[in-house]
Order: sequence, then C-alpha cells, then structure tokens
Amino acid sequence: MWPFSKKRPLELPDFWWAYQEHFKEKLPEEVHENIFVVLDTETTGFSLTRDRMLCIGALKLLDNNIAVKESLEVYIQQEHYDSESAEIHGILKKSKKNTITELDALKQFLEYAKNYVLVGHHVMFDVNMINAALTRNGLPKLKNRTLDTESLYIRTLLISSVVHKKERYSLDDLAKKFSISRKDRHTALGDAFITAIAFLRTIEKLKPKKLKDLLG
Repeated sequence: MWPFSKKRPLELPDFWWAYQEHFKEKLPEEVHENIFVVLDTETTGFSLTRDRMLCIGALKLLDNNIAVKESLEVYIQQEHYDSESAEIHGILKKSKKNTITELDALKQFLEYAKNYVLVGHHVMFDVNMINAALTRNGLPKLKNRTLDTESLYIRTLLISSVVHKKERYSLDDLAKKFSISRKDRHTALGDAFITAIAFLRTIEKLKPKKLKDLLG
C-alpha cells in the first residue's frame, strides 16, 4: 500500500518528480563546492498534527557567501490561528501579506531546495513541519540531508575544550556569541539569515574540507 495517501505513485504531481530527479546526482565531496539551503519556518505552534506553518524563509549559501538575492519567503494561507504564537512571529490573522496555499508553498520550497543539504537551528522541527504538510497533501517526505547549527556549535566547544557547556543553545545564544544582529528575529527569513551567519562562523571554526566531515 502507498503509505502517504490514497494516491498511487504515478499520480504524484510533476513538481514532486522533478524534485526527486535531483537526488540522482551525488552531492559534491568538497564543502566549498556545495550549496546549502538555510531554512526557518514560523508556525502556529509546536504540534505536528494541530499546528500549521505560516511562513517559510530560506537562503542559499555557496562558498561562504549568502545569496541574499536568491532568498525564498512564502506566506501561507491560514486555516489555523493561535493568538499567543502571533505575539512571537507577528503574523496577524488579517495580515496584508500576500499568501499562497500550503501546496503552492511546498512546491516553491521543493523547487528551491532541490537535493541541497538543509541547514537550520533545531532543523528537525522545521523539517518535520514541512513533512507534516507534505503528508497532508498526499506527498512523500523530504529526501534532503540536514545539518543542525546547534549540534555544529557544540562541536566547536568540544574542540576548544570549553568546560562549562549547556545542554541546549538557542538561536539567540549563537547570535550573541557571534555578535549577529537580531533585528529581524522571529521572522522566518530573518531567523534564516541569523542561522546562515552562525553556520558560516561555525564552519570557520570546524574547518571541514569534506562534506562527510560535516554530515558525520
């Protein structure tokens, strides 16, 4: 039985097959030859079943450069609304921002992400929210490899012999550590930008040459 919906594989939309086609190509072995997609989602809450994405923000990194002009920011039509989370992300129920359907947002993200490695702070939350949306729309889950900036930052502490380590490090912790402006904090694209800089600063400390050294 096809596990994702009542659709059979051949009935999946063309944009899914185009996305899947990218994974026939191997990622470059050298870190500096890879394109990384740094992403963040703003959501109505933390539940994968009850809550929904409000916005997806993403940036591309290539050879230590942030391709700001190639950024992705999509706002999603809201079926579910939580007034408490709105105080954090600032996306109001009657926002004047142009919104698109969840399916169209997923299509744009898949076309943007291709087979690139996804980078995020606590990245699996964002990946799982996107996967939940894909499942709701009868699509398979993301196939991309992932990197978490919190985990990478902790690796820098290990090689620098820092004694007093915390169990968890927030994006604010990394922004403070690397002196990154938090002006656009709690917007998807703003948090993606902070994460991208934190990722680059972390890579400078780890000095990996091969992608496999990062992915582990």
